[in-house]
Amino acid sequence: MIGEKCFVPCTPAGVVEMLRVSGIETDGKHVVVLGRSNIVGKPVANLLLRKEHNATVTVCHSRTKNMKDITSTADILIAAIGKPEYVKSDFIKEGCVVIDVGINRVDDPLSKKGYRITGDVDFIDCFEKSLLITPVPGGVGPMTIAMLVKNTLDSAAGNIYEK
Repeated sequence: MIGEKCFVPCTPAGVVEMLRVSGIETDGKHVVVLGRSNIVGKPVANLLLRKEHNATVTVCHSRTKNMKDITSTADILIAAIGKPEYVKSDFIKEGCVVIDVGINRVDDPLSKKGYRITGDVDFIDCFEKSLLITPVPGGVGPMTIAMLVKNTLDSAAGNIYEK
């Protein structure tokens, strides 16, 4: 939180790396984080507030009033709220970058397993309005694993991950 060298939580590090590799500029952008968990919400907000990212970050949570009014101003929306397909197209502005960190299991009688995995964002509803949007599964999850491998290798080498 204070910018010193440390191992960064894997999912937040994966989100930031995904933005970097995709060429998404965060400097001066309004990032809205849905969720204030210690695992994703708070750490990703803190990472994006660092000088190397310079984002303006708003954190929304279960007690936030007028959530749609806030989220619809975001240049980048990071959803980690734990509610299946909660974010609809009226939550986002045209051209928003949507990062869906949520992973939810919902009943689906048409599936062989009887359920399907979905994110916190209604992918189909938000797809056309988004500049970029991550799928669930297959979006942030693999980045989390990649950051876990990076942290493990850095730890074995005696390095401390700084991003």
